Amino acid sequence: MTQIGIVQILSYLVILLLCVKPLGWYMARVYENQPCGLDRFLGPVERFIYRLSGIIPELEMNWKNYLGAMLLFNLLGFLLNYILLRCQAFLPLNPQAFAAMAPDLAFNTTSSFVTNTDWQNYGGENTLSYFSQMVALTVQNFLSAATGMALLIAFIRGVVRHETTNLGNFWVDIVRTTLYILLPLAFIFAVVLSSQGVIQNLKTYQTVNLIEPLGYEALPDNTTDASLAIHKVNQEQIIPMGPVASQVAIKQLATNGGGFFNANSAHPFENPTPLTNFLELLAILLIPAALCYTFGMMAHDKRQGWAILIAMSLILVPLMFVSVYAEQQGNPKLTALNISPIAQKNDYPGGNMEGKETRFGIVNSAMWGAATAATSNGSVNAMLDSFTPLGGLVSLWLIQLGEVIFGGVGSGLSGMLILVIVAVFVAGLMVGRTPEYLGKKIDPFEIKMASTAILITPLVILMLTAITIAIRMGAGTGNAGTHGFSEILYAFTSMVNNNGSAFAGLNANDLFYNSLGGVGMLLGRYWIAIPTLALAGSLARKKIIPSGPGTLPTHTPLFVILLVCVTLIIGALTFFPALSLGPIVEQLMLWG
Repeated sequence: MTQIGIVQILSYLVILLLCVKPLGWYMARVYENQPCGLDRFLGPVERFIYRLSGIIPELEMNWKNYLGAMLLFNLLGFLLNYILLRCQAFLPLNPQAFAAMAPDLAFNTTSSFVTNTDWQNYGGENTLSYFSQMVALTVQNFLSAATGMALLIAFIRGVVRHETTNLGNFWVDIVRTTLYILLPLAFIFAVVLSSQGVIQNLKTYQTVNLIEPLGYEALPDNTTDASLAIHKVNQEQIIPMGPVASQVAIKQLATNGGGFFNANSAHPFENPTPLTNFLELLAILLIPAALCYTFGMMAHDKRQGWAILIAMSLILVPLMFVSVYAEQQGNPKLTALNISPIAQKNDYPGGNMEGKETRFGIVNSAMWGAATAATSNGSVNAMLDSFTPLGGLVSLWLIQLGEVIFGGVGSGLSGMLILVIVAVFVAGLMVGRTPEYLGKKIDPFEIKMASTAILITPLVILMLTAITIAIRMGAGTGNAGTHGFSEILYAFTSMVNNNGSAFAGLNANDLFYNSLGGVGMLLGRYWIAIPTLALAGSLARKKIIPSGPGTLPTHTPLFVILLVCVTLIIGALTFFPALSLGPIVEQLMLWG
């Protein structure tokens, strides 16, 4: 690990933590319907939306009604999104005259963006019109994130409130999340990105003459005979255009991750400079981290929020250092052949630069890989398939922990709060006392719902991976053996956990992967919502009991360590056998 690498990581974390309190305070004011500054300007817009939609803000919902409203809202969004993608060829703002998406790809893409996964089996600049990018995908970037944040706020209300069945109004939470939080942040961030060179236009694709024409050999159609190859010279290049900055802003802030271009955040039009790279990386963790402070404020005990934030950081930061270290060590087989990158000073190995942009380097690429895997963002500024096995293992395992280490906006913290309940239950078993959390007893029903929410995604991931290995092993994978297995395991881990990143060595754009992956994304998002809201509804009905000598404080260093251990043990026990067949054995083979 180089000194500059350590400084980069620590500087990033310090700036992130400085942003947690002000944004967390602001979001708590928004959700508690208190003056937040923007209400003077956006209040009339909010009230107009309520009148236009027939929403009664004062009418609150129990957990079943809240769940029903959420499912209905997302179902309508799914249907509209699918129709837009299937009718793309007949809709405006399609300067390249792209055809409609195939049914299976449209299903997969719609499932992806509605569930905040943003898994992409297509190249955006070669497949989607501006209208589809803006109306179908960018709109869902806002609404899918708002859905996750609304579910979190409902869960927090269930934890905080007592002797009630009310968890708030889903429609109000969606409107306030979008209007007061996501739109203002995305607007500011889009303007900043545009100032740094991220493009934002509706121009047709530009054709330019190459300064150095490119010669290549091409085979005539319907032949594979190399002796018939024709020498051609490419004199031109097509430069894609589009409204990129507006989509990049919300894709990062709302932990969506879907790129306007196929290369995602490695593309210079999405992420042109080291400054934009830092700002986008900061945006990825910004809202998930700040929501911890929001939870502390809404719980009237800020220590609870800080404890969870510290627990998340204690897992992410060491794994981020491991990823950077692994990539800086490079490939020992290349070093043995004396063809590794030349050191710049002190004979330090050049590291593994394969698949990485030189304008970002190893540290920023490895940090990005860890941050996006931890937050269900899914964007990439380097190709994960080219990471060392250990570096790829970090990203894979962070997703497999359940996307709770910061996680997606809303969904990550709600998942961590479920693990908090499990940790409290484990502590209660140790001392022979009924577990409590924030003055509420944790009964068997809460543990059943928490266990269901925790076990759903591993069950679906491992089942889909096993099915694929049994009937499709080798089909579509860019590599054989352990790495090919890792590509398949990573794909389903990413889709079911609603992350969206990929090893990029898997050709998953076919009927099998599109269909199976789309179903996996829907199960990973909505099957978890049911036990989560049921748990919130059960907690909201409970009475507050006074704390006693046997009550376990949930804001102390001891509890933070317990929560970290519970999180790591669950992830290790669930996925260790699968990881042993993939990146672990691959790393051992690399070491020889």
